[in-house]
Order: sequence, then C-alpha cells, then structure tokens
Amino acid sequence: MPNIAVTTWSLEQTSPTDLLPAAAPEGDVRIVRSEVLSPEFSRFLYTSVGGDVLWTDQLGWTYAQWQAHLERPGVETWVAYERGTPAGYLELSPQDDGVVEIEHFGLIPAFRGRRIGGHLLSYGAARAWDLAERWPGLARTKRVWLHTCSKDGEHAMDNYLRRGFKLFDTKVEEEAVVATPGPWPGAYPG
Repeated sequence: MPNIAVTTWSLEQTSPTDLLPAAAPEGDVRIVRSEVLSPEFSRFLYTSVGGDVLWTDQLGWTYAQWQAHLERPGVETWVAYERGTPAGYLELSPQDDGVVEIEHFGLIPAFRGRRIGGHLLSYGAARAWDLAERWPGLARTKRVWLHTCSKDGEHAMDNYLRRGFKLFDTKVEEEAVVATPGPWPGAYPG
C-alpha cells in the first residue's frame, strides 16, 4: 500500500481558565459518563467515530487489551447522546504529574455538523480539569493536552482552537495507508 504524509498537531491547555466553552446544541443532547467498563462499547465508539478518518492504532487490540486500557485508574469515557443514540465520545487518560490527555474525541459521521462536537469537547475538557475530584490518589490536573492530525475531520483543529487549546508541537511523518472498515466493512462510502 502507498504511504501518505501525515501532519500531527499537539495542543494543550495549562489552566482551567484556558477553556472557552461552546454553547450547548439545541434539542435532546446529553453527555454521560460510561461508568461500566465495556471493551465492546469502547471498541464500537472507536470504530464508529474513527473509521472514516483512519483511526487504526487500536483496531488489532484483543479484548484483554481493551479491558486493561479501560481499567487504568482515571480513564474515563464520556459519551454524547442525541435523543438516546450515541453520537460521539471523548476519552480521558491521566498521565504522570497531573497531566491528562484527551486520548480520543470525535463524533459518528451522521452527527457531525450539528454543534455537538464543540459542546462535547468543552464538557470533556472541563472533566479533565476536575478528574482528580473523582479519582482519589490522582494528582490535581495541571495540564490537558490532545493531538489531532491531517487525517481527522476538516473542522477538528478549528474546534480545538475555539475551545482555548494552544498549539505546542507539529510533526510530519510518512504513514502507510491502512483500510479502516468502521463499525463493519463497507460502512463508509469510499
């Protein structure tokens, strides 16, 4: 398969006051923490959100790898629902010394362009800043960071900047093109 040049941008907030919240979308949109660890549900979210933007890193994970990932203290999955249907998610992953990564964030394609993404990112970043309040033993959050790349949706970078994230690193690397089936083979038009 051919290679493509992929630009990865890393962004951060270094204070809770950096967060610039988005307005909540109209309609019945709720954000709920997924408190029951479920590798099946997490893999569903990962493939449904990332299938058309070439998320591949975790496609080969076993059930045990998903379970171990989710069992790490402080890992949280926040899911946006529109009228009871999962629309997207955000996953928080604490690191050393009060650093929290927004490891995954995105919307299922059918829910993009409805103002849910900004609301979910705002809510999730706020939960990153108060993560230690829910997880005794974790250090108080001092920094929240994430990365996005040129394979992600066309509005991703703008959403991060509008929420108060600041660019701190840029890398360009060659990657092999890998087929991503989404939730099932052929799920996305090619």
